Amino acid sequence: MTKVIHPLKPIYDENSKILILGSFPSVYSREKCFYYAHPQNRFWRVLENIFNEKITDKENFLLKHHLALWDVIASCEIQGSADASIKNVKVNDIVSLIEKTNIQKILINGQKAYHLYCKYFQNKIPIKVVNLPSTSPANATYKLDDLIKIYKDNIIDN
Repeated sequence: MTKVIHPLKPIYDENSKILILGSFPSVYSREKCFYYAHPQNRFWRVLENIFNEKITDKENFLLKHHLALWDVIASCEIQGSADASIKNVKVNDIVSLIEKTNIQKILINGQKAYHLYCKYFQNKIPIKVVNLPSTSPANATYKLDDLIKIYKDNIIDN
């Protein structure tokens, strides 16, 4: 077990309307200094398909579409990239981020993030929260097309 402090800043601006929260960056994402950096993680492919747009600058893409991105965990003990190994969690100050934005919905990427969000924030943030399947390659239950449909239904206002 290694104690790790979250190395990435949240991506948001005052116009952000949807906050997407993961649990904690993978080893690969920490090395590359960006969210969902592993080429097998389907997060960015899902967003490209939803907006029918090739992503060349991830941060600008998110802000253009009024999406904010962060993780629930600020620091933890973790073995490799395994969410199941996460212990001794300290959470990020999600309340403060929301106060600086126009967030109207929170989408949670994966079960571990959802569990921790509920444990620490359920009664502190009066915003609709939706638990979505993880885009991680470890989540083989969902094909790319399934993820695109589920995420699109929750990102695009119908």
